[in-house]
Amino acid sequence: MNWRLTDAYDEYGDFSEDDVRIRPPRKGSKPRTKQRPTHDDAVTGFVVTVDRGRYTCVLEHDEDVYVTAATARELGRGAVVVGDRVALVGDVSGEPGSLARIVRVAERETLLRRSADDTDQVERIIVANADQLCVVVAAINPEPRPRLIDRYLIAAYDAGIEPILVITKTDLHPADELRALVEPLGVPVFTSAINEEPSDELLDALAGHTTVMVGHSGVGKSTLVNALVPDADRATGHVNAVTGRGRHTSSSSLALPLPEGGWIIDTPGVRSFGLGHVDANAITDAFPAIANVVDECPRGCTHRASSPDCELDAAIAAGDLDALSTMRVHSIRRLLDSLAPEPVADAGDSPSP
Repeated sequence: MNWRLTDAYDEYGDFSEDDVRIRPPRKGSKPRTKQRPTHDDAVTGFVVTVDRGRYTCVLEHDEDVYVTAATARELGRGAVVVGDRVALVGDVSGEPGSLARIVRVAERETLLRRSADDTDQVERIIVANADQLCVVVAAINPEPRPRLIDRYLIAAYDAGIEPILVITKTDLHPADELRALVEPLGVPVFTSAINEEPSDELLDALAGHTTVMVGHSGVGKSTLVNALVPDADRATGHVNAVTGRGRHTSSSSLALPLPEGGWIIDTPGVRSFGLGHVDANAITDAFPAIANVVDECPRGCTHRASSPDCELDAAIAAGDLDALSTMRVHSIRRLLDSLAPEPVADAGDSPSP
């Protein structure tokens, strides 16, 4: 016997060809095609909530059917958010245990975004396709934060979304100061008291719109949502008597159909709102009369009160702006000042959703 075969026998013992395992090629025996199916039979859905990789969608042609879906591999992670209009294939019956697949996302009309903080240029999408942003703030308990209200308004102007303001708990404290904060900007203001039904004016403002609701924890946002949509059953919390902070009760965004038509999207309460992704020009561009003036500003002008040679000052001095536009200049400059880096959040503040 050849000495090499003898050495191999001594080391491994008796073996046969049945002991040899042949692994298939790592990429499989059939190469994957780059051509994707067109999914012409896909149905359109509206994403109402997202939970751990599963997307609940309501069918466009039958709003009584809610479908659970996963995303197609080619879409990637984080490609779908609440408010998206998507193409669904597979089991779209909505039956318990069924699972459809999202294969396309329609072009978005608007995107409400935020960043982790003002130094972070990476944006986080909150909702898509909203045409109205409802800022909910309490007149007291917790104390209103004008700086946070300003930041919500900036995010709305950046997204091209119309903002409105709802002031709750007006039976405990007057709403005059908060009203004066936003009215020069042309932001509609609505008020509500504890245990009071939403006003007809607010219902009319929401009807037919896709409205995303934002607000500090504890301001009564979830309570308002429950009043607007009686079967919403959103959890509500209370304000800590010691810290003055509200307890977070909503952990994820949820779109709910309004009885009068349209959608309301409830979002988790936050205590900070980063604007690192916002271009300051988005604020002035929201007001045509003022945008025309700042177009003549020198390069690099920030349009703030401290900016030298800002054309806004010259226009006000020359009387080229009417009284309302002049008031708006002061409010816009306040918003621009809010783009300065936010102070570090307290240890008790919640992380960004």
